[in-house]
Amino acid sequence: MQRPLMRRRAPNLEKIAPRRLRDPLTRSQMMGRIRSKNTVPEVRTRSAVYALGVRFRAHVTDLSGKPDLANKTRRWAIFVHGCFWHSHEGCQLASKPRSNTAYWSEKLVRNQERDALHHRALRDLGYEVLTVWECETRDESRLRDALAEFFDELAPKPGGSLKATNRPARR
Repeated sequence: MQRPLMRRRAPNLEKIAPRRLRDPLTRSQMMGRIRSKNTVPEVRTRSAVYALGVRFRAHVTDLSGKPDLANKTRRWAIFVHGCFWHSHEGCQLASKPRSNTAYWSEKLVRNQERDALHHRALRDLGYEVLTVWECETRDESRLRDALAEFFDELAPKPGGSLKATNRPARR
């Protein structure tokens, strides 16, 4: 039986009333509520990877692009991208902003270029890289299948496995 995902608010944000009971938020207030870590798609992905028995570290700062999930020993990294922020082609969640289009189109292109640069840097270091899109995390079975396929394609070391072993803990 799976536990329901619990959404946690960022600690510095007070709970706000529903739209019908409050004044509209300013653009600055809205943008201030967008998180870069522990987003719902990222938590769903971490849960799915953990359920597959694969061990990892989150937000590995010493790797290029600071992947959301990574295992430096097995040399793989996973980025969880928001469809809007990283311009997921063909996705309904990746809409084009209608106001201030010059700024936003330039920013979104820069995001894509930076993503490609980080992927290339990790591949040059011998890492396998997977990008999981926000829209893919909405369907649990689709997400699980994509992750299982990624881990199956990784070449395990002879006699080794990507999954955790039942060895006793070191003392």
